[in-house]
Amino acid sequence: MNDILKGRLTRLAAVDYGEQAKSQARWFRDSELRRLMDAGVARLHSVKATEDFIRKEIESLNDAQHYFSIRSLEDDRLLGDLNLDVIHNWKSRDAFVGIGVNDRNDWGRGYGSDAMKTALRFAFLELNLRRVTLTVFEYNPRAIRSYEKAGFRHEGRLRGALLKDGKRWDMLYMGILYDDWKELNHDE
Repeated sequence: MNDILKGRLTRLAAVDYGEQAKSQARWFRDSELRRLMDAGVARLHSVKATEDFIRKEIESLNDAQHYFSIRSLEDDRLLGDLNLDVIHNWKSRDAFVGIGVNDRNDWGRGYGSDAMKTALRFAFLELNLRRVTLTVFEYNPRAIRSYEKAGFRHEGRLRGALLKDGKRWDMLYMGILYDDWKELNHDE
């Protein structure tokens, strides 16, 4: 069996608190990135505050929560992060996924799609999930295309859920079922 946490361009890895905090503090100074990732107000945090937050979040994870760094296979560079949270209970076998490739120099290079495909392989083959769901903002077409490439389908929308720049935007729900994933990845 191949390394389940390794894709063609990326690998999912354990988080190095210090490295992640320094990178996130730098990345999150980019207000466009913050607006693509978070419905709330863009806020700046120090490296120390970011590290304390990351440490607290990861140390409080339970067996149903999985948090990874995304690293480039080419040079082992930190690209972003990905979290996979089993929702409700294990009986439903449903999870919610969130992903960020956080440096704009890495956008559009296939890293996000590859990391998501790797996360789905982990979700369906290792965790034996039935469904993976995500939300994405209507004003983020790059992410929407990436999720579609990974096999996600549009499942619904919250109309006018976000107010940005004086305009209302929809929040989109997308999901992929194990059977859909298996059909796309019949060689797995």
